[in-house]
Amino acid sequence: MSAGPETSKRTLLLKTRLGLGAVVLGSGTLLTAAILYLGMQTVATRLETALASETRMARYAALSTQAATFLVIATESVQTGQPAEIRAERLEPVQAQIGATFSQLHADVEDAVTAAQKFGLDEQSRYGTQSLGLARMEALLGNTLDGLADTNADQARLRAYIDSFASGFDPLLSQAVNTEILFRNSILAGIEQTRRILTWIALGLALIAVLSTTWFYYGLVRPQFARLDRLRAAALQIGQAQFSVLLPVTRNDEIGQLYRETNRMATALNQRQAKVEAEWARLNDTIAKRTEELRAANKSLSEIDKNRRRFFADISHELRTPLTIITMESQIGQQDSQSAPDALSTIEASAAKLNQRIDDLLRVARSETGELALEPRLVALTDLLQIIAQDIQPEINSANMQLTVDKALDCRVNCDPNWIRQVLLSLIRNAIRYARDGQKVAVSTVLEEQVVAISLTDNGPGIPDDSQGRIFERFVQGGTANSQGFGVGLALARWVIEAHEGTVSLTSPVPQDRALGSSPGTNVCIRLPVAGA
Repeated sequence: MSAGPETSKRTLLLKTRLGLGAVVLGSGTLLTAAILYLGMQTVATRLETALASETRMARYAALSTQAATFLVIATESVQTGQPAEIRAERLEPVQAQIGATFSQLHADVEDAVTAAQKFGLDEQSRYGTQSLGLARMEALLGNTLDGLADTNADQARLRAYIDSFASGFDPLLSQAVNTEILFRNSILAGIEQTRRILTWIALGLALIAVLSTTWFYYGLVRPQFARLDRLRAAALQIGQAQFSVLLPVTRNDEIGQLYRETNRMATALNQRQAKVEAEWARLNDTIAKRTEELRAANKSLSEIDKNRRRFFADISHELRTPLTIITMESQIGQQDSQSAPDALSTIEASAAKLNQRIDDLLRVARSETGELALEPRLVALTDLLQIIAQDIQPEINSANMQLTVDKALDCRVNCDPNWIRQVLLSLIRNAIRYARDGQKVAVSTVLEEQVVAISLTDNGPGIPDDSQGRIFERFVQGGTANSQGFGVGLALARWVIEAHEGTVSLTSPVPQDRALGSSPGTNVCIRLPVAGA
């Protein structure tokens, strides 16, 4: 781009101004911290010197007390005429205390002279004079002790030593204390002067900080905030799908570049919005067209479903008429013919089974529409199971199987006996069809509170797990691939049982404690409400 150098220059200008402001503020902060640090160090040093002076004054006070004690003991020993050995023995503890105090004072003065090096030679000299005063007091104490230890000195001479110590020691001690007071006052004055200097420096730094902050905010930050506010307002406008945004690009700095890119983005979004609206209009047209097509398809499917149901009803009706004639003719043939009664009986049985299958188809075709109505009445469970066992026994014998019906409970259920009979017969036929090799079928009943559970168990191959969830659906079989039949038995059974406010469940494989043999087996349990015992 041709504007590259200018853009770079102005970009650097904004960054430089921000950096300069940060440097100014940071430098002011660092300068303030350095001044505060140096001031605190100076104050701390002077405070340490003042505390050392207070310590020495405390030691001088202790020395004064010890000197007074020394005078009292010495005077009392002289007045009582005690020998030199006893005087020395009595003065020894006080002498040791005074010696220790002198040692401490000498060490304190040496430390003070060392510490005064930073204040100059005059300060060192002033502290050095204290050593001379201590030396004189030590010399006076030594002369007095030597005089008191003289065995030939009379009482008047001994008193002269004591008076000389008393008159000489006190002025020296007072002079040392006054000197320390002068030192302390000088140090405190220096601390006060340092405080005033730091105060003026702090006020000056505060003024500089206010001026620099004001310059930084009003001269640099606030104008950028105003530009950012305009950018935020543009972003809100774009967020509300209003893409007619035009920010003034008066500078080529970072914010100016954001302005330019925002304008470009708004233009692109405006163009995209126009395309989306056009696509949306075309999509609405397509949806309307597909909706109409779906509506027509649903109508067609509805007609197909209606025709399918009509076909089930019509085919059942059309097939029942000739089957009825076949049944009647076979009965007549049985009465008039003596040569083929067995064949005619077989024809009758087959026709009856085919007729029953047609009834199954008709029930399934009508069950979802609700056209069938139950005809419930009180039925003894024992009678119902006995009739079912009698009806199914020929088929059990033909399949070379064994049907076991446990003694039924002495209770009654309020149900449509024809439907319940049809359901149980259909379930036993399923067991004959799929579990023939297991050779065993068992029917048992259990009373569970106000519900009777009728269980049918076989010794067949069982039902795969992936098929058990769909086994109650229409035209789904749980057997092998070569299974025969329409696959409506369990679907019809569930509809009938639920219409009686009951439930039907399936378990496969059968638990070992209830199994009829080594095969997995299948158990179908029907639960119906009990009407009364």
